[in-house]
Amino acid sequence: MHAASFDTPDAEIAALRALLAERDAVLAERDAELRNATFEIEKLKVQLATLRRDRYGKSSEKLAAEIGQLEMLIGDAEEDQAQAAARAEAKAGTNGQPGNQRRPALRKPLPEHLPRETILHEPVFACRCGCTDPKRLTRLGEDVTEVLEKIPARLKVIRHVRPRYACRACEAVLQAPAPDLPIEKGRPGPGLLAHVLVSKYLDGLPLYRLSTILAREGVEIERQTLADWVGRGAWWLSRVAEAIGAYALRHGIIWTDDTPIAVLAPGRGRTREGRFWVYAIDPRPWKGHGPPAAFYRYSPDRKGERPRGHLEDFDGWLHADGYTGYDALARPRGNQPPQVIHVACWAHARRKLFEVFEATKSPIAEEALQRIAALYGIEAEINGKPADQRRAERQARSKPLLDDLHDWMQTQRRRLSGKSTLGKAMQYALNRWEALARYLEDGRLSIDNNLAERLLRGIALTRKNFLFLGSDAGGDRAAIIYTVAETAKLNGLDPEAYIAAVLDRLARGHTIDRLDELLPWNFTPAGSPAGTG
Repeated sequence: MHAASFDTPDAEIAALRALLAERDAVLAERDAELRNATFEIEKLKVQLATLRRDRYGKSSEKLAAEIGQLEMLIGDAEEDQAQAAARAEAKAGTNGQPGNQRRPALRKPLPEHLPRETILHEPVFACRCGCTDPKRLTRLGEDVTEVLEKIPARLKVIRHVRPRYACRACEAVLQAPAPDLPIEKGRPGPGLLAHVLVSKYLDGLPLYRLSTILAREGVEIERQTLADWVGRGAWWLSRVAEAIGAYALRHGIIWTDDTPIAVLAPGRGRTREGRFWVYAIDPRPWKGHGPPAAFYRYSPDRKGERPRGHLEDFDGWLHADGYTGYDALARPRGNQPPQVIHVACWAHARRKLFEVFEATKSPIAEEALQRIAALYGIEAEINGKPADQRRAERQARSKPLLDDLHDWMQTQRRRLSGKSTLGKAMQYALNRWEALARYLEDGRLSIDNNLAERLLRGIALTRKNFLFLGSDAGGDRAAIIYTVAETAKLNGLDPEAYIAAVLDRLARGHTIDRLDELLPWNFTPAGSPAGTG
């Protein structure tokens, strides 16, 4: 390319920009082709593994596990595509299919045996000539949108019928707009979409199993379609989860814990360990203001930088175990006080002593447990009382018991070998004594971190069925759903009904500036999806 071939420098610049744009388009197309090829390879692996199993029988448990892993990996990849497509469509100002960015799933007619419910959407009877009398309009026909919806114990089809009318005077055609749905041009109603999300994350059902369950009800929905629903559902709920997290971290007190989750490592033939974290607040034990909330985060590992990143804007009391990743937050910041004040967990200290007692029936371990039980007895009596009263009771009753326990433990520890399990259990508590006694200082604090542990118990129970996550992006999606669903449960709501209501209202144009109306503690039955009553 020579400058002489252009009349002006501006023309040359414009030509170069055009060439760059063309190159970028070619690269984007090649990237898309590469991604599609990768998905096709993974799908072929599943087909090959399935054929091998069918040919050689079901004797190989390893082969069955391989098929399950590949199914999960493909499902997560398809969910990634759906979530990215929803994000791209939002930027483009649409809520439909993302054009050529993904292949539409094969659509089958909804089964005829399912019961039908018809909702008639009449247009506003007003046309250009000023006619408002429906009797003067000629009905031209109607458009019917069938949506597959999930209601308790059975599926049904909701028929959205939109008659079209024509005015004899001015030939205007009138018709109500199409109903707003979480997935435009898709089949799931908000109730069914909520059911899929809750089934996968709260009930631990992989999508290929859920597909099988739906098939038993006479509705065949491929795993690929369910993955698309999950990805888009997580995108819809992401803003709600962020708002819940912002609310939880505004409080000066947080309960936190973490639990492992297996994550597939593509190309390595095995899984690695990711992590779920929860940051919770519940003012009810001290009659505090505000509702309870649980904010979940996912990280690909347990490095200390993970919780430090999650809590970068938090200052206050931090209920946590003895994980060293919090140490940097608990150190002074130059002339400034530490970002967090660690409140250690007596349940952890007690658990170590209990394990010793269960194994050895040690009378020293038994006495330690009895002394700790006395502290818990006081907590049971003051639970639900105002914060100032709780602090006063602890100072008067718990502090003398705690001081005696400390002196007794030091005496016993000097008599025990540092290598013995009982000696190590005693030393665990003594090393953290200041943090263990910190709950005496403020009536809003707890004697243990059981709130956070309870909020991770569901993940711990379902991961045996869930097996593993397919990717880090899958972990982020799970954290969104856990945040919304578990916070709904803390506020006494059915998570499936709540999520259905939120999806319905978001799809119908609920604006971001009114997001607070959708938070679990502001939920009202009026927010339930239309047509599900």
